[in-house]
Amino acid sequence: MKYLIKSILYILPVILLLSCGVYNFTGGNVGEAKTFKVNYFQNYATQSPGSTFEPGVDRDFTLALQDRILNQTSLDLISSGNPDLLYEGEITEYKISPMSATAAQTAAQNRLSVRVKVRFYNQLKEDAAFDQSFSFFYDYPADTQLASIKSEAHEIIFERLTQDIFNASLADW
Repeated sequence: MKYLIKSILYILPVILLLSCGVYNFTGGNVGEAKTFKVNYFQNYATQSPGSTFEPGVDRDFTLALQDRILNQTSLDLISSGNPDLLYEGEITEYKISPMSATAAQTAAQNRLSVRVKVRFYNQLKEDAAFDQSFSFFYDYPADTQLASIKSEAHEIIFERLTQDIFNASLADW
């Protein structure tokens, strides 16, 4: 009887680990995919009405998306060749808008909005492909210059955008 209990205690954890399959602890389902590539997201925000041009936001967003996928999957990032998963797109909006007014009819709060258009291709599961826009924002006091909060704003916005993109492409629930 003791041997049976010991055997079960040793075998049970192995069975539980093996039953996880291709899922990892962050919830991403990569299936049989081994590699991914994130093409450079060009900044076309100035083509959108009211948008402004922010130098470096394209590079920063591309790196943030690469980091998200690297940190939450076991996929290998490749820079050339044919990846199993491909992300590409462009930044289509980078806009600052007044959000609320004071009694003196001035803005009390501004909103930085960023929108990206993403095209996702899965070479191993073609029906998983999509062409979709994602957006998020950061509100800040109107008397604050964007330059002083830009780093924090980008971090928060990119965190949400990359998580939404990750969920749309790999959280196959």
